[in-house]
Amino acid sequence: MAKITLNTLKKHRTDATRFSMVTAYDACFASVASDSGIDSILVGDSLGMVLQGHASTLPVTVSDIAYHTACVAAASPDCLIVSDVPFMASATTQDAVETARALMQAGAHVVKVEGGRNLVDLVKLYRDQGVPTCCHLGLTPQFVHQFGGYRVQGRTDEAAKRLLDAAASLDQAGADLLLLECVPNQVTEAIMEATSVPVIGIGAGPSTTGQVLVMHDLLGITPGKPARFVKNFMQDASSIQQAFEDFDRAVKQGVFPSPEHCFEQ
Repeated sequence: MAKITLNTLKKHRTDATRFSMVTAYDACFASVASDSGIDSILVGDSLGMVLQGHASTLPVTVSDIAYHTACVAAASPDCLIVSDVPFMASATTQDAVETARALMQAGAHVVKVEGGRNLVDLVKLYRDQGVPTCCHLGLTPQFVHQFGGYRVQGRTDEAAKRLLDAAASLDQAGADLLLLECVPNQVTEAIMEATSVPVIGIGAGPSTTGQVLVMHDLLGITPGKPARFVKNFMQDASSIQQAFEDFDRAVKQGVFPSPEHCFEQ
């Protein structure tokens, strides 16, 4: 498979085709993802929960993400590597610059930041320094305490309008990708109409350009009850690579997510 770049993902948006993304945190799984045809790897702060055993993503540090980004990059996968900016790691301009430097030098191609319209200035700062951005909207796990838990976002007209305005503003500011988490289908569709960049979904319906799942969820090994948007692709697979391949195929054929994995307004 040829190396996946931002231009590859942007062509998917232009052509109305789909791409796949999974989390990975080491060279072994990065290689499996690449060999399976997965388009993008997210080195997510989800590692705080699935690797470190924390109750949230908040304890994850820049050093943690940089370390795991370097592990993923060492595999030289064909996938585009997107790395999370951890909690409060872009709170000041100096923090933002130092964080982006650490993640990009570790091997990230894109950095992912959580928030809303407040990210506009950060996106412009990063754009001017040659740092591509993915803006994470909707259920942003770093805001879990402000939300009062992991809740679907955008269900009221006012909340939906805030999400739509944020997405459009970030698109105009120069964001390279958007990621929507736990957003009703109708809101996702409106955001797709109002933006031009590739949009990645997780619990955001079937209309997005790409779909992402946490690797541990995809493989059915996350403890407790799975979230509504999760499908266990390992259940009918004979190997981890096949599970990744089945996820990739389901996304690109428009089979996943199905209605049972989605939210309504």
